Amino acid sequence: MSELAYSSAIAIAKKIRQHEMSSREAVDYFLARIEKLDKGINSVVTLDAERARIDADAADAGLARGEVRGPLHGVPMTIKDSFQTAGMRTTSGAPELAEFIPQEDAWPVARLREAGAIILGKTNLPIYAGDLQSYNEVFGTTNNPYDPSRTPGGSSGGSAAALACGFTPLELGSDIGGSIRLPSHMSGVVGHKPSYGIVPAHGQIPGPPGSLTLADLAVAGPMARSVEDLELALDIMAGPNRWERPAWRLKLPSPRRKALKQYRVAAWLDDPACRVEPEARDLLEKGVQTLAAAGVRVNYEARPAFTLEKVADTFFALLQAALSGGVARDRIEHYAATAGETPAARTRRLLAMRHREWLSYNERRLQMRKRWEEFFTKWDAILMPVMPCPAIPHDHSEPMASRTALVGGEQRPYWDLTTWMAPAGACYLPATVIPVGRLSNGLPIGIQIAGPYLGDRTTLDLAKRFLALVGDCPRPPGF
Repeated sequence: MSELAYSSAIAIAKKIRQHEMSSREAVDYFLARIEKLDKGINSVVTLDAERARIDADAADAGLARGEVRGPLHGVPMTIKDSFQTAGMRTTSGAPELAEFIPQEDAWPVARLREAGAIILGKTNLPIYAGDLQSYNEVFGTTNNPYDPSRTPGGSSGGSAAALACGFTPLELGSDIGGSIRLPSHMSGVVGHKPSYGIVPAHGQIPGPPGSLTLADLAVAGPMARSVEDLELALDIMAGPNRWERPAWRLKLPSPRRKALKQYRVAAWLDDPACRVEPEARDLLEKGVQTLAAAGVRVNYEARPAFTLEKVADTFFALLQAALSGGVARDRIEHYAATAGETPAARTRRLLAMRHREWLSYNERRLQMRKRWEEFFTKWDAILMPVMPCPAIPHDHSEPMASRTALVGGEQRPYWDLTTWMAPAGACYLPATVIPVGRLSNGLPIGIQIAGPYLGDRTTLDLAKRFLALVGDCPRPPGF
């Protein structure tokens, strides 16, 4: 059982179906591992051991009758605490929801359960999934398994840390400003931000429980330690949402290429608008050189017909607009009148933007989507950094927008860390993150593989082949 911690969800499902182990044994193993090793990490913040064991026993009994519920039959997993889970506490890190127990599952959770998954518990995040770090008043701070003085990322930081520690083979995360991609990078795991709109996320908090709004930019997506698990989970969760379900069907295009050497890839590994730390950039370049040596056609100059600065500006404005629903009405006019050009002042004005201003930013976004369409007629994918640096030290100072981060010896505005989230995020593109190596201090570095809208199978296929060349996800010391 010792290797179960770092087995894939697919491998665990196979062992259960072939009666090499029971679902109950798998559940008990992961519960024991969390109990033993999570105290210093604080990634899994709610457990429902009794129900998980009941569900596992039911899965084993069903299998004895020849019944297989789905491809994850009997596989234990955890869920980010922003997704409602029927009968299990869901807080989104908010004190006012500290005892909230939903009556129904969020849509992606329901799909995972229908596929046979056993939900062990919930993983930590920042309050209302609104930060690049994972801490809150309800459960405290989640630490990075590679360096507890640093964050595992956010907002799906508990998800990433739990995967890195071998507490779960599969996770459900969400991404509006990089919340799958950033923690995957900082914690050395794989994650997939789907094309916008293909994974229905009804039942996520925020907004308040019962909300039906699907926020602009926001997606739900899988996190794991193998790309094959990402592919399986996406297949399980993807489909039309509640409004389109009566008439629409989703059939994602197959990967663009059948062999690695057939891929045509652009590499955008650094930019004056957001310089990457030299050692991190060296790792990215080494990874891309490995791809090129395997026969992939790589172009280091190809770019979409807009700048990183332009798309980052658009992305940040659209992101603040998408987050503005959480701002109290009596604060909007106050925010709109904020003077100055500090990051905090600009953030407040964007949170209070008028609809006509949003329409202008949206048109800019659509123009950039068109440029991406043109770009992907020549290239299958583009490789980019996730962040300009590795995982950052914990910093819980307020206001958030006034924080800074040390990047390459230079203090930069906190939100600069999300700059490389913009090209895929603003334009609704799929993006898969895999680790490409570790720095001399042991911290992992990831690379972002973005592709054309609805080209999720292409980015996942390329990521799977790429990860096979550079090695599997690393394991933190002591786990």
